[in-house]
Amino acid sequence: MKDNRDKKGKQPVQQEEQLPPYLNRELSWLEFNDRVLEEARDKQNPLLERLKFLAITCSNLDEFFMIRVASLKDLVNAGFDQPDPAGMNPQQQLTAISERTHQMVTRQYSTYNRAMLPGLAKQNIRILNAAELTDEQKAYTAHYFRSTIFPILTPMAVDAARPFPLISNRSLNLCVRIDRIREGQEEAEPDFAIIQVPSVVSRLVGLPSAAGQEDSQEYILLEDVIRMYLDQLFSGVSLGPAGCFRIMRNADLDLDEEDAADLLKQIEKQLKMRQWGEVIRLEVEDDFDEALLRRLIAELDIDSPDIYLINGPLDLTFLNRLYSLTRRADLRYPEYDPQPSPQTESEDIFSAIRQHDILLHHPYECFDPVIQLVRSAAEDPEVLAIKQTLYRVSGNSPIVRCLADAAERGKQVMVLVELKARFDEENNIHWARKLEQAGCHVIYGLVGLKTHSKITLVVRRDEDGIRRYVHLGTGNYNDLTARFYTDLGLMTCSESIGHDASAFFNMLSGYSAPQSWYKLIPAPFWLRGELDKRIEQEIRLAKAGRSARIIVKTNALVDSPLIDKLYLASQAGVKIDLIVRGVCCLRPGVPGLSEHITVRSIIGRFLEHSRIFYFYNDGQEDLFLSSADWMPRNLDRRVELMFPIEDPAIWQRIMDILTIQLADTDRARIMLPNGRYVRVDKRGKSHLNCQEYLCRAAIEAAQHKQDEPVDFHLKPAEPD
Repeated sequence: MKDNRDKKGKQPVQQEEQLPPYLNRELSWLEFNDRVLEEARDKQNPLLERLKFLAITCSNLDEFFMIRVASLKDLVNAGFDQPDPAGMNPQQQLTAISERTHQMVTRQYSTYNRAMLPGLAKQNIRILNAAELTDEQKAYTAHYFRSTIFPILTPMAVDAARPFPLISNRSLNLCVRIDRIREGQEEAEPDFAIIQVPSVVSRLVGLPSAAGQEDSQEYILLEDVIRMYLDQLFSGVSLGPAGCFRIMRNADLDLDEEDAADLLKQIEKQLKMRQWGEVIRLEVEDDFDEALLRRLIAELDIDSPDIYLINGPLDLTFLNRLYSLTRRADLRYPEYDPQPSPQTESEDIFSAIRQHDILLHHPYECFDPVIQLVRSAAEDPEVLAIKQTLYRVSGNSPIVRCLADAAERGKQVMVLVELKARFDEENNIHWARKLEQAGCHVIYGLVGLKTHSKITLVVRRDEDGIRRYVHLGTGNYNDLTARFYTDLGLMTCSESIGHDASAFFNMLSGYSAPQSWYKLIPAPFWLRGELDKRIEQEIRLAKAGRSARIIVKTNALVDSPLIDKLYLASQAGVKIDLIVRGVCCLRPGVPGLSEHITVRSIIGRFLEHSRIFYFYNDGQEDLFLSSADWMPRNLDRRVELMFPIEDPAIWQRIMDILTIQLADTDRARIMLPNGRYVRVDKRGKSHLNCQEYLCRAAIEAAQHKQDEPVDFHLKPAEPD
């Protein structure tokens, strides 16, 4: 063995491993999902809220596999071997993802089995298995099976005469072994049958409480009820073990828009295909019969790294249903109702906007003023036209109803409905047709681009002439998600913004792309350049010895050119604070590269969704809101908007929001250079939960009903 000591007998100093300048996007996303899982494991959170966090990690993981993992598998199948900015080729990424995800799934079910179930039991809420049922409960499940479940079920036999059936994406299935002897010879491979667990009835079956336990809630899972009475589905055969399995398929739409003469029909066709894409993940119960598992693996053509043995019920999203069924305020976050905005108390929304610009901060303030703007525009005889972009709306959207009403009243209504909004395609197709039937001019997005901007334009005949009222936002026109997504919206009748809004909609509907803009900065042709210019400006100021600072709040930071610019800014001495909820490919705190950059992620009862960009600009302090994250898709392949905040009171209020979030000690986690996150060190700091703080501030503002926003008593720190 070689002696590595130097001539003086000392051990050599270990050289610090050189880290690549970027983190891998997929591993960064898994790190984000781990932060959500930490909330499920955090005993300081109410029990039912922990259930929701656990369910969210599962639904997040499903979508991640159906889109991100699926796209990597497509690259591997195509023979693509080029590394990503972090230096990992697609196969290396899949290997790392598999290892990390198996660890995550183990933690999910450890949380479920060792924390959730005992915690629920202490509150007299139980999910029982067949062996734990009382006689009364067994009688109940037997009746429920015969009356409700049995008529729905369709056992599908798999044997020499009947091929393996098509299994739909994310469906839960029972696989039961059929044991029989043919002509005195034992079969090499067993026959089996598959029963899809129906999704048309609740997976949580409520049970009558045991005697003396009237205050308890007891449930059994639907698949366990079916398992109890499998013999009623088969006759003349001997049943072996039965286990649950679930598959994930490639759900990324393969859409050639250039050749799609009718985009709506093309997307409808692709949606049907989503159910039958390549199998990319198989989940089975950990006691699944080995012979059956071999058959499944062969039939589904899936590799070992993509097989997950689950110690518990598959698909924990059923916990969302348990959350809804359990009316226990003591096990939830304190109830919070979004507050009315003091600036929109006027019955006439147009009069309120004419008085001054209005900032809405959801869900701290309610979404009603946005609905009120569109409803008033539909009903007001002085309104001539309404134009709006819709990316994701709720299933029973009041916004869409108001737009349809406006068209039926004879107003000019133009709506861009983005059909390519992932997993909302079917919903958006439905609304697009409803709007067309009402007489709206509907645009189905743009070829090669997604329209992700959030903008409404109302053209009104006021006493002093035609005036344009504009709403610009960081979040979708969705009244449901506005109750738990944090977003900012600006209402204004600024002449320059109104002019740009008209130009923007003309660009969407026709061929009128302006050469310049007064206030709005759209993507894909202008936004990247503007952000580059703003960062370069801070670099020049820092090199000249002037104060320089950047604060960015976004959902994701992936774009390599912008990351490189931020690295250059850090090296020039610019102080940079990044608040990035999810994926972040930038490494903070690396000497010589990013030592002046901090990254924090805030995970709490509300999903942080707003995008805020601040540049010190030698004391001018420019502030922008945007619909765009700092990702290549947002900057290069989507129609987005960034817009300035110029009203002093609104400017101060948004800066206070940033300051509060940067001071958070409760919901924030700080990113280390290796991509991992740690809780804020609270020593010597005052306790601050930024989301609770903003709830209190909104309540105080609503109680005072004052025109000016509440003073948060927290001012932005001076740049270094």
